[in-house]
Amino acid sequence: MTHTAKEQPMPDYQTIRGVARFEYEEKRSRFIGAASFVDTEEAAQAFLESVRAANRTARHNVYAYVLHNGRMRYSDDGEPAKTAGTPVLECIQHAGLSDVIVVVTRYFGGILLGTGGLVRAYTAAASGALQAAEPVSMRSVVDCTLRVPYPLFETAKRMIEQADTRLEEPVFDDAVTLCWRMPAGEEGPLCEALCELTRGTARPVVGQARYAAY
Repeated sequence: MTHTAKEQPMPDYQTIRGVARFEYEEKRSRFIGAASFVDTEEAAQAFLESVRAANRTARHNVYAYVLHNGRMRYSDDGEPAKTAGTPVLECIQHAGLSDVIVVVTRYFGGILLGTGGLVRAYTAAASGALQAAEPVSMRSVVDCTLRVPYPLFETAKRMIEQADTRLEEPVFDDAVTLCWRMPAGEEGPLCEALCELTRGTARPVVGQARYAAY
């Protein structure tokens, strides 16, 4: 007899929602941190370009990003090595975040800050933007659908709601379509119970596992 190992669900990870900004001033230089959710290198590049376009007269647009797939990148954008991009990257890593980019725009104030001052300023702007952002937990989830006759609707709805699910508004036509999202790997018992409820006449359709805010 052969046994198939149960596929392990993908681990959760932390990211942020949308865009957050924070401004820090050091000896008349302005450091504007902008943090954003990005889940591809193309999205990271697009956000970087949008910040550059909005700050064409700025001296530097330093950035770092960390993606959930393990890719990361940073740039000092003309600042001395390890005084700008590296501190920004470390802020993201220390926060335990991924699928995040932080761009820190510097408007030079005419006074040199030295390496210690630059590290302090870029760290403050980056960490401030990340602290201002809304944290989001990304979970491995599946989207499920079940179509049931009207007499079974209330019971099926209650069973789904009692599980760890996010139920959408039902769709009513000649039957009722129920759509919900739940953690991947946990759908088995609920799907079996729903099959028993319908006496096998309707089976939930379970989509591929993917990451989503949950």
